[in-house]
Amino acid sequence: QVQLVESGGGLVQSGGSLKLSCAASISLFNFYAMGWYRQAPGKEREMVARISGGGRTNYADSVKGRCTISRDNANNTIYLQMNSLKSEDTAVYYCKADSAQSRYNAWGRGTQVTVSS
Repeated sequence: QVQLVESGGGLVQSGGSLKLSCAASISLFNFYAMGWYRQAPGKEREMVARISGGGRTNYADSVKGRCTISRDNANNTIYLQMNSLKSEDTAVYYCKADSAQSRYNAWGRGTQVTVSS
């Protein structure tokens, strides 16, 4: 069973920065894409950023220019650098891995990000 462990969340003031990490228990080469999603209270889970195995990225319009997703294949870890944080970024952030082998598809347990205004 694949495990994804997020870290790096916390409480930050509006305008501040956080860097989230997601460590996978297996090589990232098993996944054709990985991503960060978030879910705010009372709202549906939404995609924040995704990165393909080839390094292609895409972002939600709400975070474009403020967030950067990256991957470190050597350490089986992806990151989400978030800058200029806003109160509306407050949510639980989840890491997701997508694989052609369905048994490798996985979600992390999430890390809380709280932005105070």
